[in-house]
Amino acid sequence: MSETEKLILAIRVRGQVRVRPQIEDTLDKLLLGRLHQARLFTLSSSLSGMIAKSKDYITWGEPTEEVVEKLLRKRGRLPANGRLTDAYVKKNSSHSSIKALAKAIVSGTGKVSDVEGLKPVFRLTPPSKGYKGKKRSLPVGMGGITGDRGEGINELAVSMM
Repeated sequence: MSETEKLILAIRVRGQVRVRPQIEDTLDKLLLGRLHQARLFTLSSSLSGMIAKSKDYITWGEPTEEVVEKLLRKRGRLPANGRLTDAYVKKNSSHSSIKALAKAIVSGTGKVSDVEGLKPVFRLTPPSKGYKGKKRSLPVGMGGITGDRGEGINELAVSMM
């Protein structure tokens, strides 16, 4: 995976009340329409513009292979809200297991859409012990919870599973 096209995990951390229609439309296009929904993206130039536009409502960063595997195993959902299993991944994709799928996603050779029927959105819970920031609307660097977290997204994602 090249430097310009890196994998990011984006999580919506602010709700739906008093959101400008243009930003709500952007969040809907990202499939982050509700609070605590997460998605894995391969960052491209058009996607980075959408993320920049909705930066006050989401947080994002670069997930590790272990976090991606845990996200798929615990929060990966199939039609009729079924759980993702190794047998389903083997039967409905070219990957042998969830671990192999996670490795392919992080390396850039695979996508969530490789598994037929797997929903692209992961529904998370509020983080255990709450958010570490003081203000919900401020960026991470200023003591808030929105914006680019880098490697810190892994800690947040694990606390939300």
